[in-house]
Amino acid sequence: MATAAVILAAGKGSRMKSDRPKVLHQVGQAPLLYHALRSADALSPERKILVVGPDGEEGAGGEIDKELKKFPDKLKYDPGVDIVRQAERLGTAHAVDQARGELEDFDGDVFVLYADTPFIKGETLKKMAKLRADGADMVVLGFEPEDPGRYGRLVADGDRLERIVEFGDASDEERAIRLCNSGVLAADRALMFELIGEVGDDNAAGERFLTDLPALAGKRGLTTRIVTCGEDEALGVNSRHDLARAEAAFQARRRAEMMDNGVGLLAPDTVHFAFDTEIGRDTLVEPFVMFGRHVKVGEQVHIRSFSYLKGCEISLGGVGDDGESDSPRENVGRAEEGRNRDDDPKFPSARVGPFARIRRDTTMSVGSRVGDFVEVKNSKLGKEVSVGHHSYLGDAEVGDRTQIGAGTVTANFNGAEKNKTKIGADCFIGSNTVIVAPLTVGDRAMTAAGSAITEDVGDESLAFGRARQVDKPGLAKRLMDMVRAAKK
Repeated sequence: MATAAVILAAGKGSRMKSDRPKVLHQVGQAPLLYHALRSADALSPERKILVVGPDGEEGAGGEIDKELKKFPDKLKYDPGVDIVRQAERLGTAHAVDQARGELEDFDGDVFVLYADTPFIKGETLKKMAKLRADGADMVVLGFEPEDPGRYGRLVADGDRLERIVEFGDASDEERAIRLCNSGVLAADRALMFELIGEVGDDNAAGERFLTDLPALAGKRGLTTRIVTCGEDEALGVNSRHDLARAEAAFQARRRAEMMDNGVGLLAPDTVHFAFDTEIGRDTLVEPFVMFGRHVKVGEQVHIRSFSYLKGCEISLGGVGDDGESDSPRENVGRAEEGRNRDDDPKFPSARVGPFARIRRDTTMSVGSRVGDFVEVKNSKLGKEVSVGHHSYLGDAEVGDRTQIGAGTVTANFNGAEKNKTKIGADCFIGSNTVIVAPLTVGDRAMTAAGSAITEDVGDESLAFGRARQVDKPGLAKRLMDMVRAAKK
């Protein structure tokens, strides 16, 4: 059966105490809205309609649309989610009703989701879809929280839902019910909008609520069934405290997934992942590592403590330009004895850190090493490249087996534009070398420690770029004697 998803994102979110729309606050470095849309994708919906706040309100529509376009690969952005506006906030039924025109010619089921409820699982939505296929006229998602608080209550007879009661309208007996309303529901498009047309505003809030739909369906002799999920799945985000809880829940889930897939985490609670982090089996991640967006790490990589990675690829498998496999399991043994080793008993496929920062558009090939206090940005490191410590490589391409000495800097910015440095294979760049881009260092070349390299270096050349040292015997003592005498 064809499916459409209507995602409600018009809530003002005043409890967030923020100038940004609530649904653009992030969990796992992606907006809450993204997670809701990702959940909806499990249904392979033909239509996705996003209901945002009033026109002219800061962030409504324009800022949300801009945010969506940052995630085209994961959102199946095709070319976009249809956006409609709720000119006045008159309740959830009124919000869904704004999608009526967009779905006028649609024949199938409509699922209502919430942008501030980010963790609804795809399999849960599929259970709801199955109940619809099995004959239920409407399906509602419920859950039993540890503290039901002010959630709406589901008044049910077994798995048949009789009605939903908002907390403000509930009796003491109804408030004692522990089965609560998540807000998520599904029904045939025609039925849903017919029932919405019958919803009134005779309630404590004076708004039109979707929670009236099951009772209205019951009056027609129709059946509403219940699917239940865990409290963590139905978690709604309405405040900064909720946002922190959501982040903690997301990280706990991602850490468990990583370890289940063969990733080693020495101190799981200290490692933080983004929504799209990918890591291969047998990779070891030490404590206090942060993964930003768009990071892919291959197998058998060692990521050491206090490193930050974003927008990079580390030791991914494949076939290199020389036709040899880039698989770490095949190539690790080719490393020269002692090269890129320290206290590890086994040579990993790549090593990062400690205290390393790997930034966007960086790739590290098999056997490469980036060590202590090294920053790499928009650079390509070949096989078995070693950048030991205290260096910065920006807009650089480094050939296989090249070693970069401590304190090396590629000076890539001239005040107006970024420039590229290309360093060949089997080079040795001396400590404290500054390479002033744009230029090329040829294969098997060397630079002398402390050099400022401003011109191309040929293959197998040794480049000096420093003043000649002059030694004045006895001058240091005479100067210090002068300084001390002047102080007295």
